[in-house]
Amino acid sequence: MRLRTLLADDALGLRLLHGAGRLEARVRGVMTTDLRDPSRYLHGGELVLTGLAWWRGPQDSDPFVRILSRAGVTALAAGEAELGSVPDDLAAACARHGLPLFAVAQEVAFAEITERVVRRISGHRAGDLAAVVDRHRRLMAAGPGGGGPQGVLDLLGAELDLPAWLLSATGRVIAGSGRVPLPGAVAAELAAHRMTAALAGRPGPYRVPSGAGDGSGYALFPVPGDARGRAAALTGRQLAVRADGGEWPDERRDLLAGVAELIAAEHDRHEASRTVRRRLAREIVRLLRDGAVPAEVAARLRVAGPVLGHSLADPRWQVVVARVEGVDGGGDAGADAGGGVAAALLEELLTGPGGTEPALVAGAPPDGGAVALVPLPTLPGEGAALRAESVLAPVRAVLSAGLRDGGRLTLGVSAPVGTAGGLRGALEEARHAQRVAAAGNGAVRGAGHDELASHVLLLPFVPEEVRLAFTARLLDPLRAYDRRHRARLIPTLEAFLAADGSWTRCAAHLHLHVNTLRYRIGRIEALTGRDLNRLEDKLDFLLALRLSR
Repeated sequence: MRLRTLLADDALGLRLLHGAGRLEARVRGVMTTDLRDPSRYLHGGELVLTGLAWWRGPQDSDPFVRILSRAGVTALAAGEAELGSVPDDLAAACARHGLPLFAVAQEVAFAEITERVVRRISGHRAGDLAAVVDRHRRLMAAGPGGGGPQGVLDLLGAELDLPAWLLSATGRVIAGSGRVPLPGAVAAELAAHRMTAALAGRPGPYRVPSGAGDGSGYALFPVPGDARGRAAALTGRQLAVRADGGEWPDERRDLLAGVAELIAAEHDRHEASRTVRRRLAREIVRLLRDGAVPAEVAARLRVAGPVLGHSLADPRWQVVVARVEGVDGGGDAGADAGGGVAAALLEELLTGPGGTEPALVAGAPPDGGAVALVPLPTLPGEGAALRAESVLAPVRAVLSAGLRDGGRLTLGVSAPVGTAGGLRGALEEARHAQRVAAAGNGAVRGAGHDELASHVLLLPFVPEEVRLAFTARLLDPLRAYDRRHRARLIPTLEAFLAADGSWTRCAAHLHLHVNTLRYRIGRIEALTGRDLNRLEDKLDFLLALRLSR
């Protein structure tokens, strides 16, 4: 803003003491100080507000004004509350150094001046930047040479001092203003906040107050998309800006909404680029489902290599199956919606460092889920293999926020296979692992090939009523006892079975004396009528605990 605009604001009642010829000078910031030497805090272009507590006599004025002038300050506004009026020697020093000087009446608070200046500056900067954003929008519309969302986020950081990040649905940082990193825990919390707000039907932008993880407030602008309801909550992107935003002028709020729309257009282009890989994934899954010969499947996989950016001639593969329940819609529409959301989540969960997308993902197969074919490096051993828990653990809390009130995500992961001929079995293994995951409790659950052993294979096929009755008969007496006596019979039982019935190992793990452990096990046996020395009873307890998770 210009000094002329500041002087014309009747609500502030500023009086110009010197500098009538410099009223066109621009103010780029505001600072309040009573330091004799505030130079370390000055960057140029400021309106400096001072209460004159530094002034002890005429000899103090010239050194103070000289420091401001050398720092490139635009103007000085001196309060009259401390001395009753602005000293003549201060006005003379400002005249010598060519620094405009205003007098601030006693009844005018510096906070009010600061607020008005900041609002004016924000509005002008937002208006100027809006033109830049519009130009950036046209560049992006012309093709990928426009630079993508990163360029406009850099503008927000440089021109408006607004650190901003584009976040995926789960809180993965896709792009950011660069200079200021966003901690992973804060990104996850912001994503969970957006999911909860979107699921409640609240329109954006959303304000996340101080305490989001690093003591700063945030404003969240949802990136527009086609999905609605729970599907939008689970898959939508967001623009996160580190600023409270509660008292932003309309110009700035509109600017940020425009940036979110710009990013949405770029996202649409990115989605279109995924068409080839999604079509390949559907073809390969169809071949596996129809029992095609391995040579035909291998030919399709060779075509997929360049699309995935893999130079490996014959990588190992894993199959991941996901199913999402409780999305909007019902009947066939509900299955299609669930398959689309499951596919979008699989693409997100399997995105690698730097945004690489190594997997082929097919959405909405006949069961309403999604299938991913994931190539693995041909390294010795199984260290590079995917595990269901390693995929889900980083995003469980975030996704649970979007799946509350009846939604579920269940994931099944196959063992790695080294040939195209093994993919059909891997697909069936991943599907069964997904059914095992669905047999347990919790909004976000996964299972892998390592859990498809012995009795666990049968769990998904036991009727739910039978499972509930079985676990209640064995565990409810223990739960009731724990509640009444604040005991820990259930954790003790779990630890005892995990130690394979070893008294010494279990007691050491629980930090108990063996006699205390024997007493607890005795209570468990008395309450349930079972004998933990018998293999059959141990197995029943193990099954009950597994089914109750």
